[in-house]
Amino acid sequence: MDVPLLSVFGASNELPEEDESLEALYDRFLFRYRLAYIQDDENFRSLLFRTPGDFEPAVQVSVFEIEQLRANAEAVPVDPDVELIITELRRALQLLEIEISDRRWKKVVQVLKVAACSSGCPAVDRTMALLLQHMLWNLPEEREAIRKTVFELVVSGGISTEKLRLDAEDLKAAIGSALKNDLPLGVVCDSCGEEFSLRQEVDAHHNTHPNHSYKLKREGDSRIYPYDNLVREIDSLQESSGKPATLSPAQKEVFENEFGDLAGRVKGVKKRFEEERELLRDLMEANIWLSTLDRNEALLLHDTRSEELSEIEALVQEIRAVLGLQTRSSGPAEAEAESKVPVPESGSSSAGFMKGLGSRFKLR
Repeated sequence: MDVPLLSVFGASNELPEEDESLEALYDRFLFRYRLAYIQDDENFRSLLFRTPGDFEPAVQVSVFEIEQLRANAEAVPVDPDVELIITELRRALQLLEIEISDRRWKKVVQVLKVAACSSGCPAVDRTMALLLQHMLWNLPEEREAIRKTVFELVVSGGISTEKLRLDAEDLKAAIGSALKNDLPLGVVCDSCGEEFSLRQEVDAHHNTHPNHSYKLKREGDSRIYPYDNLVREIDSLQESSGKPATLSPAQKEVFENEFGDLAGRVKGVKKRFEEERELLRDLMEANIWLSTLDRNEALLLHDTRSEELSEIEALVQEIRAVLGLQTRSSGPAEAEAESKVPVPESGSSSAGFMKGLGSRFKLR
């Protein structure tokens, strides 16, 4: 029998078990929501004291309009960065051992096209991808991990401020180690007799022989130092000497190049963050499928990353001061790094995201 079915809504107090042969049926319910008891007082009163006949829908859509929407949605293109988001999301879910059927992925993309078409968008942009959080979980306990992953990939093109922060901290630590590399006094291992003139030699020896102790080649000093005590003594001697620590010309050149690359990447990410927020907000406002909660959470995540970036900028200024560099216009290394900001946590193109956001905004 040919049944002109438009949609199916289901409700259940439990999910199907693996041995109940209901997985295929469950897989066909695309949108999944877990409902709590009614929280809003007005809705609660409506449940108790109103009849279904009292309900007046805010919008009515005819069958013809639904069929026309489906037909028009088929031709809606999907932005390349959305394709990459879905690919990265699938990989991330596989690492979490969350398997989504190929059939479901195919249907999910069709939903995104319908969402774009019904919102008046010329293509499926990243804001549509936020709907994926409601269509990919199989068990309630998977929802939060999926939601977090989706938002991380959608906002700011998946750029990781954490990766930038770690790179800045590593560079600062490397410069600090290089500045302290020359020992104020000679050091000899009391356990094996090996002598050292550089801190990195002592560190390497300690990594190989963690239980060895050391002496300072200082007249009248016969004290034996465990490694941690030796490091503290060396730091104290370097500070009290009043002799400024310096880098060799070769070290300075290497660190300045590393700094230029880091500063350029930070500057490029900051520029994109600044450009993105208003465009992202306007696109989400136009997306009729998103809840206020989703819009606010996306903007909050964006603002949180912006705050994290401000902390990274402060760290960059500290490194600049240590290297004795003046604040100036971007050099070649900074300019090149700024022009090609990497997206370490995602294969998606941030440049494509910003270009896509701009084109959607103009079309509106």
